[in-house]
Amino acid sequence: MDNIEKKVSDYIDQLNAERKPDEHEAPAHSEEMEQLFQTVRMVRSLKEPAMPEGDFSKKLAQADKAKEPQKKQRTRTKWTWAAAVASIAAVFVLAMNFLPFGETNIVNAMEEAYRQLDGYHGTLEMVETNADGTSAVQGKWEVWADKDGHYVTKGLEGSQKDVTTANNGEKKWQIRPSEKQVHVFPAFPDTYRFTFELGTEIQAVKNALSTKVVGESTIADRKTTVVEVTPKGGSPYQIWIDNETKLPLQKQTPMHNGIQYKVTYTKMEAAKSIPEELTAYDVPAGFKEINTNPEQIVSSLEEAAKAVGFMPVAPTTLPSGYVLAKVAIIPNKNLVKTYYSANNNHVVLLQGKDLSEFKLASTAILGKINGNPAEIQDPVQEDSGILSGGGAYAGETNLASIRWQQDGSQYAVVGDIPVTELAGFINAFFDANLEIPSLDQSHPQVKVPYDLAVEENDQKSVDAGSSPWKLDPAFVAQVFVSLKISPEGITGDYPIKTEELKVVQNNGKDAIIEVSSPLSPIKRVYLQRLVRQDSTGIWTVVGYDSADQ
Repeated sequence: MDNIEKKVSDYIDQLNAERKPDEHEAPAHSEEMEQLFQTVRMVRSLKEPAMPEGDFSKKLAQADKAKEPQKKQRTRTKWTWAAAVASIAAVFVLAMNFLPFGETNIVNAMEEAYRQLDGYHGTLEMVETNADGTSAVQGKWEVWADKDGHYVTKGLEGSQKDVTTANNGEKKWQIRPSEKQVHVFPAFPDTYRFTFELGTEIQAVKNALSTKVVGESTIADRKTTVVEVTPKGGSPYQIWIDNETKLPLQKQTPMHNGIQYKVTYTKMEAAKSIPEELTAYDVPAGFKEINTNPEQIVSSLEEAAKAVGFMPVAPTTLPSGYVLAKVAIIPNKNLVKTYYSANNNHVVLLQGKDLSEFKLASTAILGKINGNPAEIQDPVQEDSGILSGGGAYAGETNLASIRWQQDGSQYAVVGDIPVTELAGFINAFFDANLEIPSLDQSHPQVKVPYDLAVEENDQKSVDAGSSPWKLDPAFVAQVFVSLKISPEGITGDYPIKTEELKVVQNNGKDAIIEVSSPLSPIKRVYLQRLVRQDSTGIWTVVGYDSADQ
């Protein structure tokens, strides 16, 4: 008889002897034992109390004669009663593998089942359901994984079709055939592995605030137990656990922004290891390796949120014809990129928690979004860094962008469409309007004369590739003010530093630059695009305000 059986037997003896068990005065060593004792008491309470009968005296006189048989009978009664308790206890212990109380519960069962796995191979399917109840398959993947953190996923359908993501413990990479790129990441830390990775899901359930069995169901011809999980600081979700293997087979997220996801292993099998040819790093012929700010395609905004630590903004509606094409993250910058497309038009929304100083490009048009400064580039400058690190639209030159900070986050909308259409996206995402304030250039303290013919010749020189600095109003102001300080010419560095110049207004045609240098006799420089009013037009100084006035 093991220790648990002896404790239960002693407990039964004390109840049969009409004595209060010692455990009533002190708690049991574990919650499981307390549950067993409670079960014993419940069974014991089913026995009717013995009441004296009419021939009680006669039976009492015969008690000594029947003493020995009665002892045997009591022994048989005790063990018959104990057998009933043992049967109930056995059912109780079995149920504890699926009931959300105590240490030995469904979480422990999942942990133990996962601990016995060397690895697994399966097919994942993700279904998206909107607030109207309309569902659609968003993606399918073939998955290999082991307990050492190595894994390989291959997209079979959806936005990640033909995309392979792998981590062999030394390197992580994602092969993207449609872009002929291989994005390379550190193997550790790996902020995002793949959707519904068993080890991660089991750990999340273990750390949850509470779990509750809410039903049973059949998933991929497997009988499962449905568990509602309430995470710390999150909304409840459900997982389906295979009754035989004790491993999760399906997960349904809560509804968020009108979208709900259900991820299912339609096939799963134990695997000793991942095929070696899948974990050997190799760049296919003709592909470009991306090591600087690489981006990783993920399954959904929820998966992106897990990787970057914040929930990205999602639109309630999109401009007519546009659909979400894919979601990606830039792990080393904690950025989320959502791609939208309509026919041959493309738009990317970048979101991040970069709260560093918001530096505006000196060549950008300045607008406002909800009262916040907004940078408008049309086209995007190559050195802006907005699309650095590759991706579907990296290297394109016909892109426009709008960038701003709001509510502790930084955003950029980039697309191969006019700025006016990009503004429509901002309205869809943030219910905000882009404002471009007009400038009044009629009040410089000192007007600077110019020769339009000279400016037209300068424009031709810039068009031919000469003096590109004239396309930057801040640079033009720097040269102008420096020559005011050194009219005989500039030798070496400019007396006015770049960081002492600030573009305070720029509507694409007119601009105002403030100068903060103590050496400068000028406080503010006024400029205009006289020859051509677009991104290819040169800037000309038309006036200034003196520092001493």
